[in-house]
Amino acid sequence: MKRKLIAAIGVAGMMVGIAACGSDDGGENKAGADGFKGQTLTVWAMDGSTPDQWQKDLSAEFEKKTGATVKFEVQQWNGIQQKLTTALSEENPPDVFEIGNTQTAAYAKTGGLADLGELKKEIGTDWSEILNKASVVDGKQYAAPWYFANRVVIYNKAVFKEAGIAAPPKTRDEFFAALDKIKAKGKEPLYLPGQNWYFFDGLTIGKGAELVKKDGDKWVSNLDDPKIAEAAELYKKYQAYSKAPKDKDEATPQQADVFAKGNVGAFIGMGWEAGTAIKANPAIEKEIGYFTIPGETADKPEGVFLGGSNLAVAEGSKKQDLAKEFLKLALSDKFEGQLAKLNGVIPNKESLNSNLTGNAVAEAAAPSAKVGGTTPLIPEWAAVENAPNPIKTYLTAVLNGKSPADAAKQVEAEFNKRLAQKQ
Repeated sequence: MKRKLIAAIGVAGMMVGIAACGSDDGGENKAGADGFKGQTLTVWAMDGSTPDQWQKDLSAEFEKKTGATVKFEVQQWNGIQQKLTTALSEENPPDVFEIGNTQTAAYAKTGGLADLGELKKEIGTDWSEILNKASVVDGKQYAAPWYFANRVVIYNKAVFKEAGIAAPPKTRDEFFAALDKIKAKGKEPLYLPGQNWYFFDGLTIGKGAELVKKDGDKWVSNLDDPKIAEAAELYKKYQAYSKAPKDKDEATPQQADVFAKGNVGAFIGMGWEAGTAIKANPAIEKEIGYFTIPGETADKPEGVFLGGSNLAVAEGSKKQDLAKEFLKLALSDKFEGQLAKLNGVIPNKESLNSNLTGNAVAEAAAPSAKVGGTTPLIPEWAAVENAPNPIKTYLTAVLNGKSPADAAKQVEAEFNKRLAQKQ
């Protein structure tokens, strides 16, 4: 799973790790500020995740508190899976590192992550349960929730105004009514390609469904679940408002580039995609607005896929106590709030959402966090997303006229084959 973090909003992506050995740059970890003095803690953070001011402020406070210094090593998404996998198998792994929330289970399975259960008891009693879910594997706290993002509706204010829509819709029915009005004006109401499967995943979350189920001791496809079928029919209803191809995803072509032409009412995407549209057509910037994907009722938004990053400590690090002191600061209200404000990302507890005020994208995304979810939090899931993703095939089949049940049967063998691959 690949994600981007640009300007207003950020998300993460990564993959499997293996068991760690040892880590140190001279001297065993010792508890207490005096024992930490002079040590250097290595932290791997992905490009864009740690703003310069955040790094500077946190580093200064960390040194003041512990007598140690923190060395941030910024990593690129391209190739990070293998790089981190290799690093965790060597004698000098990073002490703290950023990992994607949906891939934490894969790293934990290999034994590469330290147990952070005591840290959770100390500083994480009010972490959002939904956001923390991806940090827990087999009942153990193997990481800490850090920041998150999700899809919103990005719309053209001029197109909405022309159609007589005075305010963003608050319910799903109001949204469909708005799309009907735009259609009546001869514009394309919604750009939604047939294989925007992360939006579909959000719809399944909204229905309370799971994409996989347990069959004995193995995971298998759950696409034949009636709730999944309901989500597929809902996706089909949305897609009927679009001229986008049924057999392509949101990157083929880039949906933001299509939106940038000014003839589309809205699309469903990440906040950073607005920047892509503006780059393609600077004149559209003044017309771009955002709103939460509406749910069945105004008090409950649509389900969304919550992409994000966790922070973990290498099991092989000899500085685990020092690493936990770093996490206490990084995950504190002060620095979580600062990160949310600077990067426009959703923090790990709802009480900090006030830091998003004034960021239009983040304000639209935040309400969905409490009803969001993820793809299945199992190590076996990674292979499912490899091209050609069977869920994309499933969606195209449904949009081309197959019943959800028949479409599920069509991809079941491939889906299960991928779930059975050894990690």
